[in-house]
Amino acid sequence: MLQEFKTFISRGNVVDLAVGIIIGAAFTGIVNSLVKDMLMPPIGWIMGGIDFSNYFINLSGGRYDSLAAAEAAGAATINYGRFLNNVINFAIVSAALFVIVRQVNRLHFLQSTKPKPPPRQEVLLEEIRDALRERRPPNLAE
Repeated sequence: MLQEFKTFISRGNVVDLAVGIIIGAAFTGIVNSLVKDMLMPPIGWIMGGIDFSNYFINLSGGRYDSLAAAEAAGAATINYGRFLNNVINFAIVSAALFVIVRQVNRLHFLQSTKPKPPPRQEVLLEEIRDALRERRPPNLAE
């Protein structure tokens, strides 16, 4: 069982998946900061200084000035502002991943369409053929 586990864990797919998850977690932190610190403040400023993360519907009937106050009081709330932030976050992550995958696919396509040099054997055979036509000795030292 230990040997089977070693074989499983050393497969390239498992390692690639682990690397992808780690990079995805780091990328998520960057995107969260982009949404929270870069995009939402100007959008909130344009809308009159309103912070989306503070939008909520109070289900408990009391009056609270902020979501933090409602949560501190233990009020039941629907936090649609946080949901809106997460939707924007998802859209940004999706767009960024689309651009990255598109560029990787483009690079793979460019590499696959690049003409490959002929193998050394074919070059030597062509030189021998040409030398026989000209009746001169082939240059095999190359």
